[in-house]
Amino acid sequence: MSVPFGPAALTLEDITRELRCTFEQFTDPRRGKNTRYTLVDAGLSAFAVFFMQSPSFLNDQRCLEQTQGRNNAQTLFGVYQIPTDNHIRTLLDPTDPVMLRPFFFYLFNRLNEVGILDTYRSVNQTLLIAFDGTEYFSSSAIHCPHCSTRTHAQGQVTYFHTVLTPVVVKPGEERVIPLPPEFIRPQDGTQKQDCEINAAKRWLAACAGQYGTLGATILGDDLYSHEPFCRAVLDEHLNFILVCQPTSHPTTYEWVEFLARCGAVRTVVRTRWTGRRREIDTYRYAESVPLRDHEAALMVNWCELITTDQDGNILYQNAFITNFTINDENVVEIVAAGRSRWKIENENNNTLKTKGYHFEHHYGHGQQYLSAVLASLIILALLVHTVLEWMDDSYRLLRQKLPSRQQLFDDLRTLTRYLCFESWDDLIAFMLDSFEPGRVIPVRPPLANRTLMPHLEPAPS
Repeated sequence: MSVPFGPAALTLEDITRELRCTFEQFTDPRRGKNTRYTLVDAGLSAFAVFFMQSPSFLNDQRCLEQTQGRNNAQTLFGVYQIPTDNHIRTLLDPTDPVMLRPFFFYLFNRLNEVGILDTYRSVNQTLLIAFDGTEYFSSSAIHCPHCSTRTHAQGQVTYFHTVLTPVVVKPGEERVIPLPPEFIRPQDGTQKQDCEINAAKRWLAACAGQYGTLGATILGDDLYSHEPFCRAVLDEHLNFILVCQPTSHPTTYEWVEFLARCGAVRTVVRTRWTGRRREIDTYRYAESVPLRDHEAALMVNWCELITTDQDGNILYQNAFITNFTINDENVVEIVAAGRSRWKIENENNNTLKTKGYHFEHHYGHGQQYLSAVLASLIILALLVHTVLEWMDDSYRLLRQKLPSRQQLFDDLRTLTRYLCFESWDDLIAFMLDSFEPGRVIPVRPPLANRTLMPHLEPAPS
């Protein structure tokens, strides 16, 4: 989707300005006079590393500062003075990552304002929010009070961090929209280890108000299709489409089998030509089946898809429960929505781990929240890249001209290592000019007619 250049558009300059405002709300842990580096600069510096997908970015900019008297951390990201790596870790460690939620909300609201979220609507015109947890740190030696633990048969203990990474998905759409993460970590007042379901319930309590007003449907695997979580979703006035397996829901499937014998399970068959073979999709659905063996059990609607080839070989089979009313007209759409849950694994978690974001890299662990804050900033980098593809015309054009995303960031790293650019617009224009020398590139009004970026104003004394 293309967003016209104008007031609705966002560039990296707008984004870093808002991110600066977010970091200004962080509490500085220092009480003495050792305040050479600011907490805001520490946060922006860390974000710059993840945005540029370059662990050496800050070191490169320190070298550039020595030779040219300026650097891209300042001109592109608004960093007054680049802190040392140790200062960054020390300054960010005490801050709970929930402080970054307002920035996630800000970007989400901007996407809503320009109509991008409307293109993601699915069943009953709701937004599909997929839930899944992923591990991003593991060590047998390094640990902090927020680590989860795994004790092996020989008595060895592994310390690890896991995070719930909700995203907005849509069937047939490659890009996902990352939402604020929720970290799975020991909670005050409990002796049990935290778990993915509890983290999901906390996320609902904290964030459902932000997203639920737009209409949302929660997607999840079989782990989530149990009554306490389903009721928590409904209590927040949200909907759900969740994987439901026979092994974990014997009562539900006993009812489905009973209804099938009574002729109360409906069947819809669709045939497709894939270009190589004919495939048959058989949908079955039933309404008002209990989720557990209890007279007060939550009643849900159930549907199933079995895909076979012409010889009857099963190619795919899965089933879902939902609070949506199911009929012949919408069962295909409901199943497609439920199946799109896999995008959180492929398009989000796998992207974070294998597509240049180095989500599992050990940037620093800290003793409080450092690991979680850095993980949040990596997720934010992915979100910002996605937002720029929609809302920055020049960035989108550059992505189209380069053969791959990896090539784009390889070029960005190389250019910013040796050259200093006055602004993000100048950097992108420089790169685009190599494809079409002399082309007219849309630019924003001159700086004299705009609010100056923080990095162009005098640094605080």
